[in-house]
Amino acid sequence: KNAVYDVSLNAGTATGATVTNRSMTGPAGALLGYGLYSNATHTTNWGNSAATNWVTGTGDGANQVLTVYAQLPAGQYVAPGIYTDTITVTVSGTTFSTKTTTFAVTATVLKDCGVSATNMFFGNYTGAVNNVTSTITATCTNTTTYTVGLSAGLATGATVTTRKMQNGTYLLNYALYSNSTHATNWGNTAATNWVAGTGTGVAQPLTVYGQIAAGQYVTPGSYTDTITATVTY
Repeated sequence: KNAVYDVSLNAGTATGATVTNRSMTGPAGALLGYGLYSNATHTTNWGNSAATNWVTGTGDGANQVLTVYAQLPAGQYVAPGIYTDTITVTVSGTTFSTKTTTFAVTATVLKDCGVSATNMFFGNYTGAVNNVTSTITATCTNTTTYTVGLSAGLATGATVTTRKMQNGTYLLNYALYSNSTHATNWGNTAATNWVAGTGTGVAQPLTVYGQIAAGQYVTPGSYTDTITATVTY
């Protein structure tokens, strides 16, 4: 009772880990970063430095519960699997012998993908061939295979091989391709015309090549369409 004590947490067992940059280790040595904090707002790191980031207290002769607040930062697309670490807890003071214990830190990473896209602007169409591009960005967990399909759009009667922009009841045909030669249509059919990839844990840009064919003398005006990109994994 009345003994002043300090409670420190070490860096864990991951290669290169520090008390401010902890990691769990998973498949093939992959690392999943996490943090340990002494407050519920996750702003005060819990480490092992005196007067800096360890936690102090005074014994009262009964059990005292200290909460460790853990956080996994967003945006870590590491390989799916089980990740683990072991933290050593050290309780020290000037009036008693140092004590240690450990606790395990674990997480299971599931396959996951995120997707975003930029708009495609053809600008003015004068009856000549009009080629432009946009970008779909897929971010998937490392080693995760995925496919990206593009819908037919919103125009009545449109298909993935006969897409159409609309201006009221007027239509302007256009096409979307996965290659710069405009030879491979980008649709949403397995093993036929969607685009496949394997996640690396970082964003992967995929170029969509758009084309309005020549010789369409439609009613002047603003023509639009909306395409849905679907990532399957």
